[in-house]
Amino acid sequence: MKNPNRAFKDAIYEQFARIGKAVSSPKRLELLDLLCQGPRSVEVLAKESSLTFANASQHLQVLRASRLVEADKEGLYVIYRLADQNVCEFFRSMRLLAESRLAEVEQIKRRFLGGREGMEPVDCKKLLRLLREGAVTVLDVRPRVEYNAGHIPGALSIPLKELQLGLADLPRDQDIVAYCRGPYCVLSIQAVEMLRARGFKAIRLEEGIQDLQAMGFPIAVNEAS
Repeated sequence: MKNPNRAFKDAIYEQFARIGKAVSSPKRLELLDLLCQGPRSVEVLAKESSLTFANASQHLQVLRASRLVEADKEGLYVIYRLADQNVCEFFRSMRLLAESRLAEVEQIKRRFLGGREGMEPVDCKKLLRLLREGAVTVLDVRPRVEYNAGHIPGALSIPLKELQLGLADLPRDQDIVAYCRGPYCVLSIQAVEMLRARGFKAIRLEEGIQDLQAMGFPIAVNEAS
């Protein structure tokens, strides 16, 4: 018969392992990253992660079985959301651990950003000071539903797919700082490249809303764009 102490420890670590198994897929990690931005339908999550509807649903069911996400039916759609903020903090901690321990992460990022202008890191504290002084325009290029869920106070919301039509609303006499979901989101990269190609002074903020929140910066919710 197994020692009761051993049985207790085995049972506990088996439960911990459920989380590890749930996040062992790159696509499930991407889905968690997307859900950190706010609740989304299966259809939207599938499109954003380049998955079929069926594959996205299967991955989300795995995450749901491990209690990392929850789902509700809203009309014709199933809406997924994180179980709570701890899940987003867990994902961010895992990302930071990978960045600190795996040199390949930085190498992949450098290869992708190499030669692109406007991708230099922006000092967050300096950015917010300049924003309060009205010295820069901060541009949120995520889908508007993500902007409404949380954004930098005073940021202008122009989703990337609408940016071409929104150029007339942007100033040409000050820097534009574009941001999106975080350091591995390409929306702000595309935005900066588009703006620079049209003569704007644009740079990219690497940090996403979760990073800024963790650093103690204020985040606005449902502020009019």
